[in-house]
Amino acid sequence: MTVHAIIGGTGLTQLEGLSIQQALSLETPYGAPSADILRGEYAGREVLFLARHGHPHRIPPHQVNYRANLWALRQAGAEAILAVNAVGGIHAAMGTGHFCVPHQLVDYTYGRAHTYFEGELEAVTHVDFSHPYDEGLRQRLIAALLAEGCAFSGHGVYACTQGPRLETAAEIVRLERDGCDIVGMTGMPEAVLARELGLPYACLALVVNPAAGKSSALITMADIERALGEGMGKAKAVLGRVLAA
Repeated sequence: MTVHAIIGGTGLTQLEGLSIQQALSLETPYGAPSADILRGEYAGREVLFLARHGHPHRIPPHQVNYRANLWALRQAGAEAILAVNAVGGIHAAMGTGHFCVPHQLVDYTYGRAHTYFEGELEAVTHVDFSHPYDEGLRQRLIAALLAEGCAFSGHGVYACTQGPRLETAAEIVRLERDGCDIVGMTGMPEAVLARELGLPYACLALVVNPAAGKSSALITMADIERALGEGMGKAKAVLGRVLAA
């Protein structure tokens, strides 16, 4: 039975319903992960859980130690990764509360430690990243969203920006012109590090606000928190279905 790891983003620093059996405080060659890795049972299956931003939520997107997080999950026995991300909606279909299971991404980040293949190497290594998300995991997320009756899109292009600030309206115009449908700050280098470690990886993205310029209203944390409160319960139900299946 595959051991799945869930990486919880903003709004998912705890996985309610997880019967915790062990809290693993791990060190890696890249430092400490964002939080203890929780090993337990969820939806009748063994699962590992890691809060991407720490618990409590305290680590901004550009300071997450992505290398330590992925390394520690593999060290703890993870064989596949289900990542949950809060995002802004660019495409008209990506309204607040909508889910997206992206099939592609564009990386706009800079200055992040983004690979394990550096330093004193015996040989240069390049990983194929043509299709950044594992198709099998994507289809399982899509099936679970259908079963839960959630509004979702089974395809989308995730734009990963640096943060921690939100984007300008002009930047969103640029991202839309580049073909992006949703925008977040944590999709990279997480996805490519999973690929370098040979871990199947897929993203369940919850739209928590219209991207800058896509609404006449200002983006407020109160509105984002309201969307997180309404949407993360559905996300947990979807994850449960994926694991149970």
